[in-house]
Amino acid sequence: MGDVTQILAAVEAGDPTAAAELLPLVYDELRKLAAARMAAEQPGQTLQATALVHEAYLRLVGADASPHWNSRGHFFAAAAEAMRRILVEQARRKQAVKHGGDHPRVDLDDVEPAVAGPDLDLIALDEALELLARSAPRKAELVKLRFFAGLTIEQAAHVLGISTSTADNDWAYAKSWLRVALDGRPGDRPA
Repeated sequence: MGDVTQILAAVEAGDPTAAAELLPLVYDELRKLAAARMAAEQPGQTLQATALVHEAYLRLVGADASPHWNSRGHFFAAAAEAMRRILVEQARRKQAVKHGGDHPRVDLDDVEPAVAGPDLDLIALDEALELLARSAPRKAELVKLRFFAGLTIEQAAHVLGISTSTADNDWAYAKSWLRVALDGRPGDRPA
């Protein structure tokens, strides 16, 4: 424990090697602190405890930091405060309109295809796909690869030579488009 206090004093004095020596000595305790903070967060948190530790550590001893700790306990209190601020900043970012605001997040891989169902009229689907292909051929091809060939988003993106995020966007658009196109036909409604 005396080593930690001495290294903290060296960090405060501006010794550039002291920060590298400090991390291995405090990492396990910081990790426990981060895990406890993350356990109190709501489900769906994307930040991992390890990332939280690293971000907090950089804020404490990084180039922009001005460290001044009276003791080992003061250092860990500062680390806890840095972690709290990081989590609050992330929560604010997630609530921003550009990140979806308070709309629930939906993983597209967990959503069933819009055209799936036992009562599906393949002729109506084929006609709708032909219409979609006229205005958006890549999206229609993606539907064929996903629905008929059973490929995942990643596999279909690779086949089409597009990024996974583009395939995700195309898939969401195509599902909605097909749902609207098939909605008006009696007996052909997707499940």
